[in-house]
Amino acid sequence: MILCIADLLTAEELSVILDKLKEAEFGDGKTTAGEYVRDVKNNQQLKAAPVASELKSIVLKALKRNELFQMAARPKMICPILFSRYEVGMYYGSHFDNALMGKETLYRTDISLTLFLSAPETYEGGELVIETHHGEQAFKLSAGAAIVYPSSTLHRVETVTQGTRYGAVTWVQSLIRDPFEREILFDLDTARKAIFQKYGKTGEFDLIAKTQANLLRKWAST
Repeated sequence: MILCIADLLTAEELSVILDKLKEAEFGDGKTTAGEYVRDVKNNQQLKAAPVASELKSIVLKALKRNELFQMAARPKMICPILFSRYEVGMYYGSHFDNALMGKETLYRTDISLTLFLSAPETYEGGELVIETHHGEQAFKLSAGAAIVYPSSTLHRVETVTQGTRYGAVTWVQSLIRDPFEREILFDLDTARKAIFQKYGKTGEFDLIAKTQANLLRKWAST
């Protein structure tokens, strides 16, 4: 499932992050690239510093409070958040994300998340392109919006031809490992909430809510 989440960040959070990124020190993005993708990764990455910890905390809080993200991802673990910068001529070629990440603690990557930090009108190129069974899909979202997608997909960031593209990425190990089961739970949760908002606590609401809870109980891996 590919899902776009509008306004993951508040306007104030976005402003703080961008102001600090524009003054921060970046290094070569290849330092966190896997062996097979170093040659196709051409971007810059925020260096480890107090500012990096501050910005990671802002994004993590936003993810924890966002109901749509929680419903779609069912996060068990969220990997450390990385901030990137793409100047003119930079890109990230076709790749898939490592199945396992981390050093002392290993994370299984079920879901990838890209957070767009630059307004789309401030740069040219830089689209996130995801390969799906229906062909390639390109995304260039508003600043502060995010997209979640399967980590197993091939994806890339197109070459930036004008301006600067700031973004953040992270990966999620889900409580629900199977993507089809995650989608079923997401659909049931969406229907449950819609019925409650429209009709209140009805018999139909109770039945859907019970089914959703029992499937979560059956499939969750804690």
